[in-house]
Amino acid sequence: MLRALSRCPVPAVRLLAPRSAVLVESVRGRKSRTDPKAKSKIGRIKTPPPVDPVEMIAMKERYTEYSLILKALRLEFRENMLRKRYEEKVGSVAEERAKRDAEEHKSLMAWNDAENHRLQVIREQRVQKEAEAAEEKRKEAAMLHQQELENYIKEKERQILQLQEEAKNFITLENLDQRIEEALDNPINYNFAIDKEGRVVKRTAFQ
Repeated sequence: MLRALSRCPVPAVRLLAPRSAVLVESVRGRKSRTDPKAKSKIGRIKTPPPVDPVEMIAMKERYTEYSLILKALRLEFRENMLRKRYEEKVGSVAEERAKRDAEEHKSLMAWNDAENHRLQVIREQRVQKEAEAAEEKRKEAAMLHQQELENYIKEKERQILQLQEEAKNFITLENLDQRIEEALDNPINYNFAIDKEGRVVKRTAFQ
């Protein structure tokens, strides 16, 4: 009999207890409400875990979006349900109203297509004008660049011609003796003073 009790999954205390007795099972590791606070936890102050503000904002935004989606779905389901009930109650009127709504929707779609076509024509004209203005501006910039390039080339050609003219008076090995003799024959005195108008007011004697 003891071997049979040991194999039984139900505790032996419950099997041997009288039917009128009330059994209260004790849970290991739990304490009752009347037990005092543990000594090691008397001075402990519970602080909530830190919350990341960025995560909190993101969670609030997601919760708001979730609430709006659920609200929209509820309203959609409610509208579908009310529409079905109304159609069940008023069949002919609902059918006539649906036909009228379909015709109104068709006319509105036709007006919308015409308006879209009108705006498309205006937009294409505006885009074409902008493209023409951009092309004209590009041509003007190209012409201005070409003009600046031509002026630059002319200026360089003028400088080259001027340099060629000045090169005729350069001192070279061939005319070195001649230029020395001319400088000796025609001495120039640069020791003089001028006024504000550039006139020579005083000149020292040449020595």
